[in-house]
Amino acid sequence: MSSQNLEALQIAPGLSLTRMGFGAMQLAGPNAFGPPRDRTEALAVLRTAVDLGVTHIDTSDFYGPATVNELVAQALHPYPDHLHVVTKVGRVRDRSGSWIPALRPAELRQGVEDNLRRLRLDVLDLVHLRLAHGSPNSSIEEAFSVLADLQQAGLIRHLGLSGASRPQVEQARAIAPVVTVQNLFNIGNRADGALVDWCAANGIAYTPFYPLGGSPAGHGSAVTAVARRHRVGAQQIALAWLLHRSSSILLIPGTSRVSHLRQNLDAARIQLTEQDRADLSV
Repeated sequence: MSSQNLEALQIAPGLSLTRMGFGAMQLAGPNAFGPPRDRTEALAVLRTAVDLGVTHIDTSDFYGPATVNELVAQALHPYPDHLHVVTKVGRVRDRSGSWIPALRPAELRQGVEDNLRRLRLDVLDLVHLRLAHGSPNSSIEEAFSVLADLQQAGLIRHLGLSGASRPQVEQARAIAPVVTVQNLFNIGNRADGALVDWCAANGIAYTPFYPLGGSPAGHGSAVTAVARRHRVGAQQIALAWLLHRSSSILLIPGTSRVSHLRQNLDAARIQLTEQDRADLSV
């Protein structure tokens, strides 16, 4: 596969991301906590992704914590001009690896500073505010305003939201432009479908996290049948379905193995037929 096989999406002035990106979370240990299974392989995965044309690396300083950002910097710094490292703030980890909300102003500023330092960057291309789980109606005005202030200070170029409801996206847009939303969405969990469409209608890119979560089991026979027709794996069909679901979708499947990375990227070449899409729509 070469770089010309990876379609790009212009999501903001000066920010063009390949629709098939790479999510770096799995480069850390289990549950994105602790050191990588194989550090040499982790570095090779990052370098191979860029060699194959990926311009969209998704990471965060709370993966590891710190471990993944340090791997990204070791593997890829100095970064090519066309490569964009996307990150997020709003969580920290405790000693057991639990995910702890960190949405106070001082915590968010620290999160941005930690990402800048460990990624060896002077400015972050895109920062997502990771919201607290299960709070779709909570106000995000204070937290998002902190990031908007850091954007005005020149530390962040573009802003996004993660784990957000439509009212929260609308609330954030009243403060500063929102260029991406990262939420749970995959072929086996389509609850966010209305927000996917709303984002597309409003010029906002949508990035599903856990793009492979439960997909083959959730649609078992249909995914298997389509995969057999294309002579590919079920996970590749699940990724292809997301790319076909909306032209505003960006994907960040993760892996810690080069062989699996290549399989994920190959999904970008799969052209689903109308019959395929009808079979998968059930």
